[in-house]
Amino acid sequence: MILDSEYISFINQYLKPSENGEPLVLDLFAGCGGLALGFESVGFETLGYESDFDASETYRKNLSGNCETVVLTTETNYPKARVLIGGPPCQPFSVGGKQMGLKDSRDGFPIFISAVEKVNPDIWLFENVRGMLYENKNYLDEILDTLKSLNYVVEFRLLNAKNFGVPQNRERIIVIGHRGEFSWPLEDNKRVTAGEALGSLATSVPKESKFLTPSMDAYVAKYEKASMCVRPRDLHLDRPARTLTCRNLAGATGDMQRVRLPDGRRRRLLHREAARLQSFPDYFEFYGGETSQYNQIGNAVPPLFSRKLALSIKQYLESNLRYSTSEILYKNLPNQLTFEFEINDGIPMPKLPIISYNQIKRNPLLS
Repeated sequence: MILDSEYISFINQYLKPSENGEPLVLDLFAGCGGLALGFESVGFETLGYESDFDASETYRKNLSGNCETVVLTTETNYPKARVLIGGPPCQPFSVGGKQMGLKDSRDGFPIFISAVEKVNPDIWLFENVRGMLYENKNYLDEILDTLKSLNYVVEFRLLNAKNFGVPQNRERIIVIGHRGEFSWPLEDNKRVTAGEALGSLATSVPKESKFLTPSMDAYVAKYEKASMCVRPRDLHLDRPARTLTCRNLAGATGDMQRVRLPDGRRRRLLHREAARLQSFPDYFEFYGGETSQYNQIGNAVPPLFSRKLALSIKQYLESNLRYSTSEILYKNLPNQLTFEFEINDGIPMPKLPIISYNQIKRNPLLS
């Protein structure tokens, strides 16, 4: 029998909603509440906005904060809040979504930017897929420049959830806007494996299990050969899982998430197992039909990853240091450049350096 691991005990104990939390965090495009759970677990109050009824119901049933089932627009009004977070729809930037950017009607960034302008929070954060850094890098730059114009220091990093205690290889871009000194969370030295996350679930055969048929096995083998897989795409218990997505959880595809049992049979990953790999605690209950639940899980921000970000934001809010407008302008200059100063009418002004073509090629922030 495989005993429950330290990971399971931790997420079940520490990822719990706070009662009477503060300050208020507005959570746009909230989904089922993965991002909000991380914030509530460290003492924040949350208010979510989500268009999908099943996801917003999951949020309301599991979190202390309310979630309004609403389609957001640039005209939506919000209460005052010190923190604004969200995951604007990522389909315009994901590889699966054809990376259409501004041409995609599902684009949620004008709504997020409008919310930042209206609420004027002390600090804001958004999460999105790594595809924003590639074909749509010009659009990302446009988004960042617009948010900088609202008098925020804007920083971003490509972070992997597996480096923050989540048993899943999940890269996401995190963008932060603030007006003081923000410290990014430190990475963990230890990786949590899929086996540690699933515990005894990995070798169990619940009655709702769905096994791959011989024809599906043949299709998977063909898929793996065509994609030149070195190792089968089954869940490997000795390492973090592959990225969980709506497609590989809910769809019967060659890339589907699946468990290989000791007797050689393979079964589809169950909702509870997928939730564990996303760091949802076992008490967290998902509402809606089977596909809806898988989609909620696949779209979510891992709560344990969110908790690490929330702790950094909490530390920022506890600091009294805030920048002036001129300091914010200076902080937003590309940090790869160094400036010499010259006196102009008695005022020290930065002397802009000459930038070579090779420097531009090496530095994507200058391109």
